[in-house]
Amino acid sequence: QVQLVESGGDTVQAGGSLKLTCTTRGMHWGDFCMAWFRQVPGKERTYLASIDDRRDINYRDSIKGRFTLSKDIRTSTLFLQMNNLTPEDTGKYYCAVDPYPCSHGTMAQESLVDFWGQGTQVTVSS
Repeated sequence: QVQLVESGGDTVQAGGSLKLTCTTRGMHWGDFCMAWFRQVPGKERTYLASIDDRRDINYRDSIKGRFTLSKDIRTSTLFLQMNNLTPEDTGKYYCAVDPYPCSHGTMAQESLVDFWGQGTQVTVSS
């Protein structure tokens, strides 16, 4: 059974930084893609960034230069370093995984992603 557990969410002031972690269990596939999404109340989850089976990383334009996705290959742990946070970054952050075949394109579509964590809340105060 695939399990994704996000952690690291907190309340910070604008301009601050946080690092989110997604730990995984039960992923017995050879190749897979992972991604981070954000959701605010009343809206669908928004794609932020992903890493594909070739370790290529893609970012949503609005977070480029502020957020950095990384992955521990040995443990399949996913990270999201978030710098210079703004109130608009407030939301619940979710980790997502899909086995190969997958791509940045498929990972960017919430409806196509099979596995999700429970999310971790990030609140940025002005």
